[in-house]
Amino acid sequence: MVDPQLLVEEYYLALYRFALSLSHAESDAWDLTQQTFYLWTKKGHQLRDQSKVKTWLFTTLYREFLTHRRKQDRFVLEEMNEEQLSAPDLSPEAANDLDGSVVQEAMFQLKEQYRVPLTLFYLKSHSYKQIAEILGIPIGTVMSRISRGKVDLRKLLVKQDDSITLKKNPNSKKPQ
Repeated sequence: MVDPQLLVEEYYLALYRFALSLSHAESDAWDLTQQTFYLWTKKGHQLRDQSKVKTWLFTTLYREFLTHRRKQDRFVLEEMNEEQLSAPDLSPEAANDLDGSVVQEAMFQLKEQYRVPLTLFYLKSHSYKQIAEILGIPIGTVMSRISRGKVDLRKLLVKQDDSITLKKNPNSKKPQ
């Protein structure tokens, strides 16, 4: 069995950040993280393959989030339309001007179904297979959600870039 103290030291911050990306509230993120470690103390001994501790923790946190979310409201999925699938390009100048807070703000605006896989893949370095296990969905669905999430994220960043450009240069016109 893995030492709980070492587990907390190694995964607390990553789990908290993941919980914050899901809940958008510090108190909820803290609660989800604490609940995850609590469940580890109760059920962690049942994990047969100790190399999958990280996946177990992230999966448990995500399931706790969904349980909490279901109590608040129903989870609704929407299909993508053609407009959402075509993404504008982000200019190199705009990409250089981006900072972490701008990207994080844009990530928070994404629908949960796209934000979660993007966060797990790019920020938490999980593989498609691990994400599929954590979310309980097929690998193909993970891949398409990451792809669609990147498209939506690009659109949000371009929209923010356009509004920033207009604020800096009020006389400039938005390119057609």
